[in-house]
Amino acid sequence: MKKEDLPQDPGALDKFTREVCYVKNQDGKYETALSRGWEVKKQALDSAWDDVNERIEDARQAVARGEKSPVHYFMELRLMDLPVLSGYTGFFPFFIKRHLKPSVFKDLSDRKLEKYARAFDISVSELKNFKG
Repeated sequence: MKKEDLPQDPGALDKFTREVCYVKNQDGKYETALSRGWEVKKQALDSAWDDVNERIEDARQAVARGEKSPVHYFMELRLMDLPVLSGYTGFFPFFIKRHLKPSVFKDLSDRKLEKYARAFDISVSELKNFKG
């Protein structure tokens, strides 16, 4: 892409950062230039965030219906999957899957809940009392 054709559409992070792109200068050599954003990219990112927000809402509703434990909601809210949460807590993914069940979650010790609370950056009380 030529330097003068570099998109400068306002992006999602327009006020915070610029994106470095490689462009051809007038001599046909590559150099770096800053772009404010690109409308197509913004639309793709907005669509991805819509999907993330939908998953978070689905998780909240599953907790409210009593189908999942609060661990499920906070895992989605913090954009974690089983391997990531396992890394933060030290629990094997198998045990985390069990802790997603409300019947198992209600019997977890405060020590285990503290590990989850630290991973989610919330208090144990917030984790215990989250109802969706």
